[in-house]
Amino acid sequence: MSTVVVRGATKSFGRTAALDGVGFEAGPGVTGLLGPNGAGKTTLLRIIATVLAPDAGTVTLLGRDPARPGERTGIRERLGYLPQDPGFHRGFTVFEFIDYVAILKEQTDRRPRHDEVRRVIAETGLESVSAKRIRSLSGGMRRRVGLAQALLGRPDLLVLDEPTVGLDPEQRLRFREMISAAGEGRTVVMSSHQTEDITALCTRIAVIHQGRARFTGTPAELTAQAAGRVWTEGRRSPAALAAWGTGDGTYRNIGDPPPGAALTPPTLEDAYLLLMAAPS
Repeated sequence: MSTVVVRGATKSFGRTAALDGVGFEAGPGVTGLLGPNGAGKTTLLRIIATVLAPDAGTVTLLGRDPARPGERTGIRERLGYLPQDPGFHRGFTVFEFIDYVAILKEQTDRRPRHDEVRRVIAETGLESVSAKRIRSLSGGMRRRVGLAQALLGRPDLLVLDEPTVGLDPEQRLRFREMISAAGEGRTVVMSSHQTEDITALCTRIAVIHQGRARFTGTPAELTAQAAGRVWTEGRRSPAALAAWGTGDGTYRNIGDPPPGAALTPPTLEDAYLLLMAAPS
């Protein structure tokens, strides 16, 4: 059963169409949104997080209609959201900020609220910095604080907008571990520019481009679409749509290979580049 169902959603800002009849579904586990800047990923996530309402189309979240105020409140009680810019109060300590968000989520009983704050701090590995002010933290630690506040209340639906943006490789690996654990027993919808993160974490993906879903399915299904269209040789092939030199001195080419080309297994990134290059 799908936790998130979006049908024909449109959203415009002035004369700019951010979403143009997009359809999307997500169920338990981690579902990834992949696409270039300006594709509409953040707008779609903000609709799923009930921050925005679509201009047209239907949205069902956790079996409820967010267009109905009473049902929207019920959704928000079971939803955690990490936007690209969480808007930290940088003078707060880590504990104070997460406690403040818990109060906003109407966790008014002080003792169990503080127990919950300590739980998410431990879950995201922030115990050693819980008394530090947010302005003194690294970017990676601030992203952990953002994830911790999203995990308050053990939400059934977790919405993460570019959770690994700006992180170094080691920090990204740590975040993958946390997001993977978060996806056990709940629905996680996350966006990313990083095909490696999508490959590592997601059971299903949607490629969003120009406000539409160009592909929905599993990472393996998208990767399979590039079979027979990736090859290596000692130079950039004139037949390639894209090509780059690799560490072993050969060129990886994607496109329509010439006869006799040395084909190589495709990656998700290869398939994504081919999809973006195909006519809409």
